[in-house]
Amino acid sequence: MSALTTGSTPATTRPSDGDTTPVTVGARPLTIAEVVAVARHEAPVHLDSAALESVEASRAIIEALADDVEPHYGISTGFGALATTFIPEQRRAQLQASLVRSHAAGSGPEVEREVVRALMLLRLATLMTGRTGAQRHTVETYAALLNAGITPIVREYGSLGCSGDLAPLAHCALAAMGEGQVRVDGRLMEAADALADAGIEPVVLAEKEGLALINGTDGMLGMLALALDDLDTLLTTADITAAMSVEALLGTDAVFAADLQQLRPQAGQAVSAANLRALLADSPLVASHKGPECTRVQDAYSLRCAPQVHGGARDTVAHATSVAERELASAIDNPVLTPDGRVESNGNFHGAPVAYVLDFLAIVVADVASMSERRTDRFLDKARNQGLPPFLAHEVGVDSGLMIAQYTAAGIVSELKRLAVPASADSIPSSAMQEDHVSMGWAAARKLRRAIDGLGRVLAIELMTAARGAELRAPLRQGPATGAVTAALRATVPGPGPDRHLSPEIEAAVAFVASGAAVAAALPVTPLH
Repeated sequence: MSALTTGSTPATTRPSDGDTTPVTVGARPLTIAEVVAVARHEAPVHLDSAALESVEASRAIIEALADDVEPHYGISTGFGALATTFIPEQRRAQLQASLVRSHAAGSGPEVEREVVRALMLLRLATLMTGRTGAQRHTVETYAALLNAGITPIVREYGSLGCSGDLAPLAHCALAAMGEGQVRVDGRLMEAADALADAGIEPVVLAEKEGLALINGTDGMLGMLALALDDLDTLLTTADITAAMSVEALLGTDAVFAADLQQLRPQAGQAVSAANLRALLADSPLVASHKGPECTRVQDAYSLRCAPQVHGGARDTVAHATSVAERELASAIDNPVLTPDGRVESNGNFHGAPVAYVLDFLAIVVADVASMSERRTDRFLDKARNQGLPPFLAHEVGVDSGLMIAQYTAAGIVSELKRLAVPASADSIPSSAMQEDHVSMGWAAARKLRRAIDGLGRVLAIELMTAARGAELRAPLRQGPATGAVTAALRATVPGPGPDRHLSPEIEAAVAFVASGAAVAAALPVTPLH
């Protein structure tokens, strides 16, 4: 399970956990899990030998075209709005280096280490398709940078998500040239020094390579892959927190019955409902009010409709996953070398397909968090919490309990609603109107990262609240699965009691959720999906 990171703080240390099995690049399209392994868990990169032969063959095509008297875009011409300008042979190396230097124009805070590693890995994967014409040494240098833990400094702003993530990719290419700054084990260094220390020879770019290194959707795609990994954990955690809330608010599990769910055969809904049934199985709290003496007819929507909302989110993730997998199988460059040896301009660098699903995910993240916050709020209102103390306070009137924790969750949810406004609906023309429609996919990915961080925090507050609410029902107890989650939480977050400094407990609960510990605690008791 992965840890979440905030959207604007650079990760400056190299994580030591996770799978470090080598990931082979070039034999087939990378999987999302492989991207996460290299980006987040430092898995080493291995280059497929057959793919390297294809790289060399495609480079030979570029070199032949470089000698052609006819101009070829990006090989013997300028770029973008300057595509009609012929560049003589003796100036072409300067042209490629100038392209990278001028496009490394990012601004703002450093982008997280895992994002930069994903960006570099995905560009490497495209170079290894043999469709870009890059030199073998350039390909091997990217792999060497990843394996040496050298991370170029990439800035928050600079990509419009069209013609690729130009500025972020240019910052990476600049480092491969031995220019600019990088981080190694969190330490800021000049790229030239870091490469020398690692025994890596800087790249001298040849014809077309500048374009090959910066024309791609790799930044937004890398962030999509990382988001999908996070959401795999968080949506299951949302099922856990919802089950704990249903249980401690004396709700019913009858509405989650399989036959009722089958009346609306949505795939994600069925999965979430099955999780809720499993989590609430054999719960003394649920059993305590199943008799004829219970007069409640229906639970509130935030309890009763959890499978529908969480399931809709799961279906959205499934769609986003299919888009990501197709993009991982793509060779994004312009111009691109076709299998029959042609060099053709194209529009495959446009980030629209990825940008749309990044925005779609931000919408469902906001809604799942919104429902979670509503469940938290029910616990704190004595008119709706089925006999629990107001605000779950230890001594009513003296203690405020979890009153302000709900404020925190509400503030985050409000922010998530703003982050749900699509970036991909915007476009600002650039490059003297040559690039007159752009995807804003990088921006969509950046705000999704912040949204996912917020979702983890909102779920953590619900988890804290539901656990306290359940414990205040003593001597009634939680079920085996939910009880196991509460017991694991109590290793770092204390239970009910007088008011105390709450922020450190919230942060501990956030770490508990983000690390996947909530899911890990339930799994030995019951299977979850």
